[in-house]
Amino acid sequence: MALVACGGGAAAPVTHASPGAGVAAVAVADGTEQLIAATQAHLRSAPDDVQALDTLAAAYLQRVREVGDPSYYAKADDLLGSALGLSPHDGEATLLSGTLALARHRFTDALAWGQRAALLDPHGAGPLGVITDAQVELGRYGDAVATVQQMVDVRPDLASYSRVSYLRELHGDVAGAITAMGMAVTAGGPVAENVAYVQVLLGNLSFNSGDLASAETQYQAALQQDPGYVHAEAALAKVRAAQGRVGEAAALYRTAVATYPLPQYVIALGDVLTASGDSAGAAQQYDLAAAEDTLLSATGGVDVDQELALFDADHHRDLPGALAAAQRAMRDRPSVQSADVLAWTLFQSGDLHGALDAMHLAHRLGTRDALMFFHSGMIEAALGMAAQARDDLSTALSINPSFSVLQSGMARSTLEGLSR
Repeated sequence: MALVACGGGAAAPVTHASPGAGVAAVAVADGTEQLIAATQAHLRSAPDDVQALDTLAAAYLQRVREVGDPSYYAKADDLLGSALGLSPHDGEATLLSGTLALARHRFTDALAWGQRAALLDPHGAGPLGVITDAQVELGRYGDAVATVQQMVDVRPDLASYSRVSYLRELHGDVAGAITAMGMAVTAGGPVAENVAYVQVLLGNLSFNSGDLASAETQYQAALQQDPGYVHAEAALAKVRAAQGRVGEAAALYRTAVATYPLPQYVIALGDVLTASGDSAGAAQQYDLAAAEDTLLSATGGVDVDQELALFDADHHRDLPGALAAAQRAMRDRPSVQSADVLAWTLFQSGDLHGALDAMHLAHRLGTRDALMFFHSGMIEAALGMAAQARDDLSTALSINPSFSVLQSGMARSTLEGLSR
């Protein structure tokens, strides 16, 4: 399968648009919790069993994906350190260390671990997945295209196809991204959660293109694959919000947050409450989201600079801190997303010309992302660049008229003002 005809500019989990390499290998019929209990029991009598240490570390990483408890990252880190201490050339522990670094958004470290894993397993696909994800987040898109093509050639499966999809999406080839993600779903995987995850990603591609019906079909399919799957429930909430059914959206988000209080879902709930006029309830959710980001950083060792900057810029919370975080994100993970977040944070902080420069970097791949075009349109409108602003705001709304429960209306009202 050739990837490279993915169009647009020079050649960005999660993110890692696919399940982390090595994690799916721990699947067993009785589930992750049972595997963890059995492996822990075995290690009490055989603490130097390197394979068991690897298995338990992988199960902990899978458990984060299932329940969102960042404390498992530290536990996995300790296990992997022990495994590598006993067996410095353990390929599985090396690969899982790369997966852990990706999950913590430590992409330079992830690239180093992935490259080390590739030396230990030169014919394996897993290391190539870690390398691809790191290259994407580090803004090395040409390298990422080459690496993921190699990965597909080695093993055309859920993990490789989903990465192909993400790179095509970043380069503006949405139709090609949908095709590749459909292949990922068809390929399937050993863990129900992994398959449900790529079904949600396929639905997201439809949602981001404004096709709410196709998006809902995929989200419902994910729930059939993995009943109660929190990411599918939150995605359905997003559809309901886009349909104007904010009460239903809030109920679905509350269910998702009760299971898995991921900051992005807590923020989304706050936005839905804002849209419904419940400013006090929204403020509670925004405070919870800030606390969750702190927990991810303090307990899980996750770098949340990019995510925190966007949240604070969107909601006008601590703009100096948001700008500092956005600048760190651009330094540590110079992707098109980081450039977009920096542009928006500079705009909210009053640096319009700096925001425009950063926005040019964000658009360098030709990504068809409504939020990016909204950001650039608002920056251009503030600079008096009326024609460019009209083009970008119109593009945002043509890509997805419902890209944000709060900002879609802002895009429309600003566009109407520019058209008078």
